[in-house]
Amino acid sequence: MNTSTEKFANTHKAALDTTFAAIMTAWDSSERLAALNLNTARALLEDGSANVKALMSATRPEEFLALQSDMAQPYAEKTLAYFRNCYEIVAQSAEQASKPIKLQIAEMNKAFGAEFEKAAKSAPVGSEAAVAAVRSGIAAANSTYDQVSKATRQLVEIAEANIAAGSEAAVRAVSQAPAASRRRKSA
Repeated sequence: MNTSTEKFANTHKAALDTTFAAIMTAWDSSERLAALNLNTARALLEDGSANVKALMSATRPEEFLALQSDMAQPYAEKTLAYFRNCYEIVAQSAEQASKPIKLQIAEMNKAFGAEFEKAAKSAPVGSEAAVAAVRSGIAAANSTYDQVSKATRQLVEIAEANIAAGSEAAVRAVSQAPAASRRRKSA
């Protein structure tokens, strides 16, 4: 087997390994999401039945409304926790799946660069400008890829910060709403 065929086979084997690793990461993520959904559904059912019993035991409309408004904050907090957990699972899965892909891209770029340099050495006289243009194009493409990757990471970090801040504000608003409602009723 010659070296070109071996390189080709190794490249495809690495691509398959990366693909299977990404599939297994997605599978694991799906299992974690399913478990989260089942646990959340169970907790909602248990909390819901307890809350219905509490509401059914209310004897006055004011007591019923007070119980109902007191139940809003825990549901808001649990909903927020559920979405945070979902986001964490998906973000971790995406990060785990992208690592081997990034490594494979780096290896492919390195191999392509080495092969290009071999070919450039045996290029005919007068093709230096074309070789330099291709080198420049490769460097520009790699630089662009790095910049896009960094920008994407920054956008994800900004989105995470905004989601966290918005979520905290929403929970505060829900927790303050029952108190404001009771103050208006007593006034």
